Amino acid sequence: MKSDQAFPKDGEGGHPALSASLPSLMLRLLVIGAIGFGGGMAVIALMERELVQKRRLLAAEEFLHGVGFGQLLGPFAVNTAFFVGCRLFGPLGGLLCATAFMAPSVLIVIVLSWLYFAYHSIPSLQAAVQGVGPVVIALILAAGWSLGRKAIRRWPAAAVALAALALSLFKVNAFYVLAASGLLGLALGRSRFGGQSSSKAAGCGEGAAPGAAGVVLSSKLSPLPAAALPLEGTAAAGPAAVGGVGLAALSWTFLKVGFVFFGGGFVLVPILHQKLVTQLHWLNNREFLDGVAISNLTPGPIAVLATFAGFHLHGVVGALAATLALFAPAMVLMTVLTLGYGRFKGNERFEDFLAGVSPAVAGLIVGAAFLLGPSALHGLAGWSLMALALMMLLRFKVHPVVPLAVGAMLGAAGWIA
Repeated sequence: MKSDQAFPKDGEGGHPALSASLPSLMLRLLVIGAIGFGGGMAVIALMERELVQKRRLLAAEEFLHGVGFGQLLGPFAVNTAFFVGCRLFGPLGGLLCATAFMAPSVLIVIVLSWLYFAYHSIPSLQAAVQGVGPVVIALILAAGWSLGRKAIRRWPAAAVALAALALSLFKVNAFYVLAASGLLGLALGRSRFGGQSSSKAAGCGEGAAPGAAGVVLSSKLSPLPAAALPLEGTAAAGPAAVGGVGLAALSWTFLKVGFVFFGGGFVLVPILHQKLVTQLHWLNNREFLDGVAISNLTPGPIAVLATFAGFHLHGVVGALAATLALFAPAMVLMTVLTLGYGRFKGNERFEDFLAGVSPAVAGLIVGAAFLLGPSALHGLAGWSLMALALMMLLRFKVHPVVPLAVGAMLGAAGWIA
């Protein structure tokens, strides 16, 4: 289904949404998936800029709702890509968009895993990734500014956004922040937040009512573990290394992990460590740490650690099976949530709830920049690069790939510590 219905006027510009084909949307998400270094919020910033500001495929408020829904189970950047695709082209479109977004990271992990197990080394990419850090902070701040302008119209919305920002700095579970904000929206009504009833946009059918979701403010900007480089003493790849684990057992293990993948990000690391190292002995501690390092060298979520483990057991087929199994529960839940959103969008009480959620999401996005800043901004060079990138994004409206490329080159040259 091609989305050719204009959304309501959104933001100060009042521009209607543009139409898009499924292949073009998949291409956009493929590109975002290839350049989205820095973790979930950085990717959300890229999506917001490309799909909301530039392409106007979704209203900003609706995009904020998708970000919130995407953070209940599994990696929320992947879930947000699914939400966008499903809203515009149905569940199959959502699945294809999520796949396109994840494809670059999965491919990179497969290549790096092959190098790791074959040659006990990986390309020296950490310096370039380090240079991207300050640009990622600028991207997150720019997204928070852009979305905040649309979500914060009156003082109750501003108060909710500031409270969400403050609570995020104290690392309060954002599920509770969003749930409380939604309940406040129910109590006060969307008119107190400056919201308006939005007409139903082109959706993807009917289903169960969605629930609020939690935001995980985790980052892939933290330095790699010291044990990650140099890589040496690793076991040979293949099922023989762990007693011939079957493909079905591999898939079932990661499927079960997917059902408890609440919180996303680095929350998955201790879960997989307990399962893969302590219980099943599929990886040793050194291999697991190196797998985390390799996952950090990709633009995708840390969840691609499953791709690394799957490759170790069954090569490319195992990598794909483990990844698919881990993400399957979240995709099913996102289908239900997005279908429900299409059905209940426009319901007065539902819109009141979302009116409280929207400014809270904007506040949490800005809070992410504050939380991630210490790991990304080091010295005058880092702060200067962040300021330059922010000016390029907000003042000159350049495409994010430009400051990202500048940061990568400065990092590779050793100018960004």
